[in-house]
Amino acid sequence: MALLELAGLDAGYGRARVLFGASLTLGAGEVVMLAGRNGAGKSTTLKAIMGLIERTGEIRFNGERVDRLETFEIARLGIGYVPEDRRIFTELTVAENLEVGRRPARPGVPPWDEERLFALFPNLAAMRERPGARMSGGEQKMLAIARTLMGNPLAVLLDEPSEGLAPIVVRQIAAAIGDLKRAGLSVLLCEQNARFAERLVDRSYRIEKGQVHPA
Repeated sequence: MALLELAGLDAGYGRARVLFGASLTLGAGEVVMLAGRNGAGKSTTLKAIMGLIERTGEIRFNGERVDRLETFEIARLGIGYVPEDRRIFTELTVAENLEVGRRPARPGVPPWDEERLFALFPNLAAMRERPGARMSGGEQKMLAIARTLMGNPLAVLLDEPSEGLAPIVVRQIAAAIGDLKRAGLSVLLCEQNARFAERLVDRSYRIEKGQVHPA
């Protein structure tokens, strides 16, 4: 059984429809990529899963219908979301941002804590008292992922993790995604640069004009 399943998902912004009958699955422990150009509907797909925009269709997570739930209820079930624009608290330190994201551990899943996250992102360990406003874009992206992991999710939705980042940071984030996969976490990765994660993913979909196709 798929951990996350979309079936016949339509979504958009007001009268403007962006997704047309989108369907995909994400299995437990899988890294699945949704590839496509800017404006194809990748970010819209993730927002629709999280209930951040209007949508119709069926979304199941861990066997439960979630398309009628509020965003906070979906997050509590175990879906973590890292948007493209990061949205960290720039006035808070690294450690304070992580504390904001803390949620109780889930049965049967190794819990994420500061020690484990600093091992995943060594750059953050050296700046735990640094405010988010004084971090580079790549460091903020790492912090956004780490803060999401503090919620102990079963699945993570990553929106354009390599966008606009220096090559060395892109490699670090790719390595971190590999570590998440080995830890058994499920990852749905939306990415324009398909080469970024081609060695990490188990399966891929391509989205074109709001329609999802197996790659």
